[in-house]
Amino acid sequence: MTDTSTEDTAKSEPKASCSNVKASLTEWKKKVRQDYMRLRLNKRQKRAEDIRNAWNVNKNVTQDKIRCHQTWNDEQIVQPLIIPETFTDTPITKKCEIKSGMKFSMESTSMRYLPALHSVPTMYSWAPLQQNYMVEDETVLHNIPYMGDDILDKDGQFIEELIKNYDGKVHGDREGITIDDDVFVDLVKNLHKTFIAELDDTQKEANAIIIKFPPDIIFESVVATFSDKCSTDDLKEKYRELTEYNDPNMLPPECTPNIDGPNAISVPREQTMHSFHTLFCRRCFKYDCYLHPYHPTPSMTLRKPTEAKSDNTPCGPDCFLHKENTKEQELLNSKSSPKGKKRKTSNSSMSETLSKDGDTMSTGKSSDDVEWTGAEESLYRCLHDVFCNNHCAISSLIKTKTCSQVCSFALKEASHTPEVGSDKDKTPPRKKPKKKHRLWYNHCRKVNLKKDSTSNHIFNYQPCDHPGQPCDESCPCIMAQNFCEKFCQCNTDCKNRFPGCRCKAQCNTKQCPCFLAVRECDPDICSTCGADKFDTKKISCKNVSIQRGMRKHLLLAPSDIAGWGIYIMEGCDKNYFISEYCGEIISQDEADRRGKVYDKYMCSFLFNLNNDFVVDATRKGNKIRFANHSINPNCYAKVMMVNGDHRIGIFAKRPILTGDELFFDYRYGPTEQLKFVGIERDIDLSAS
Repeated sequence: MTDTSTEDTAKSEPKASCSNVKASLTEWKKKVRQDYMRLRLNKRQKRAEDIRNAWNVNKNVTQDKIRCHQTWNDEQIVQPLIIPETFTDTPITKKCEIKSGMKFSMESTSMRYLPALHSVPTMYSWAPLQQNYMVEDETVLHNIPYMGDDILDKDGQFIEELIKNYDGKVHGDREGITIDDDVFVDLVKNLHKTFIAELDDTQKEANAIIIKFPPDIIFESVVATFSDKCSTDDLKEKYRELTEYNDPNMLPPECTPNIDGPNAISVPREQTMHSFHTLFCRRCFKYDCYLHPYHPTPSMTLRKPTEAKSDNTPCGPDCFLHKENTKEQELLNSKSSPKGKKRKTSNSSMSETLSKDGDTMSTGKSSDDVEWTGAEESLYRCLHDVFCNNHCAISSLIKTKTCSQVCSFALKEASHTPEVGSDKDKTPPRKKPKKKHRLWYNHCRKVNLKKDSTSNHIFNYQPCDHPGQPCDESCPCIMAQNFCEKFCQCNTDCKNRFPGCRCKAQCNTKQCPCFLAVRECDPDICSTCGADKFDTKKISCKNVSIQRGMRKHLLLAPSDIAGWGIYIMEGCDKNYFISEYCGEIISQDEADRRGKVYDKYMCSFLFNLNNDFVVDATRKGNKIRFANHSINPNCYAKVMMVNGDHRIGIFAKRPILTGDELFFDYRYGPTEQLKFVGIERDIDLSAS
């Protein structure tokens, strides 16, 4: 009987402990709500008091200004206003009197009517752009569009369907109780004080860590009260960030101090170049690019060997190259082995040689043994990958160290520098044919096959990166029916890479492979046609207009067709480039959500770019967005590949005179054309 009762007691202990935990959590949830309501009330009262004080200060300043102005007004001499009488044919029927509240005498004059003017067409606000701007999908409906009371009465389900497209998420809707950072910190501090006050002296001595940092029960009660979307650990880390890292001059642990600042430290090359690797766009050569989102690939984390050869010309009388029979020269020459050959001397053998040699700098102090700052060491590691063992060039860039001192530091860094392999094994090169004209014939034939294929799908280009594998059927470029571009990580001899054109004319006919493939000439690979000329006035190639921005001068004015229109201010011939259609680059799903709203407004600026993205010029765009639709247009639109990006160009369909309004075909269906465009709708109604 005794054993049985003992077992029953042991079984009941976990249940009792669980119930105690639940009871304590419930009590702490009540304390959290009480303290939260008290903090919110204090914050609201403090804000009201601050507003009241600010209002009183502004009122006193305003009254002082009024008194000063009244004093100045009393000192002025009042002179009557004499308006000369003008004689016109319009009869004067009314008289206008002007009374002043500042003690001026009353003035009177005849009232004349101005001629009536036509109102300006309605225009929705938009931001001007000169190039496309990629945006993310909007998962929350920012505002419910107002289209008039008639739309809501006739089609009340439209708003409900619109909210369903965003999964019921509308900006401003708050799920449950929200808490900001200031209130959160004050709430945890007050609960921590309450927790410490409930402990006796013995418990305080035993729980010294809890006294310094709030216990888990406080964060668990906060999570249970306000939100179930974050864990207790996330809330604890958030509290640490708000309390421990509140110094504006203190960097988070994962950040590296500025290399030019006073707090610079010695870090590896990868850490120094982290911002460059993550923020610098290799396609448009800009930092924080808004057109090509950063997608890390395997080859981006690899260090590529430099192909630059070291200069053996001494930089001055004290150059390290003047030292005869030095171990530094021998070791550095052995380290900079020729391209394609293996190193004969490893880093370990170099360090052994230095330790055995009594004349080297490792055994004793010399003038080259100087102290290097953290910024200088970090800068050297970055420059070494570019200039290799050209210590004279590195010294001229660091500016605070001589080439001999750089050479001495390079020997110390040699044992820490990892081996860098060649990148030729990324994509096995194909065997080059014996006759080069055969290669060019196959390339032109491949362009024709892609052009004449029945598939009209155009997919977005993403640079391929598959180290050690050739560009076969598994290559993303081939799967998307795209050529490999210069931004791909595959070998330059890749069979799918577009080699450019060899034209010597203007590249405006189908004889040019670039023009045939609906792409502009690349200045890096098309050198014979003049696409690589820097001066736009000297460019003979006519297939670089979009990338060089060689657009025509356009004028925005009211249109005779519908609303606003765009007019050309300089004549152009057939197939001449006029302007690029710019706007926000959005996904197809986002375009479907926005298009339902635009259809209700009967005004849409959506333009399909490829199978993945759409250009929307509703919120952001350029002036060509005002070009109206016509069944007999004088312009046409063409999606072209321009340096790895699909861009929309507007070209002249026939010769256009100065002052003509521009039109192009929106490619509406018969029903949509009569629905959206006024001139076609009027013609259809009159014909019926």
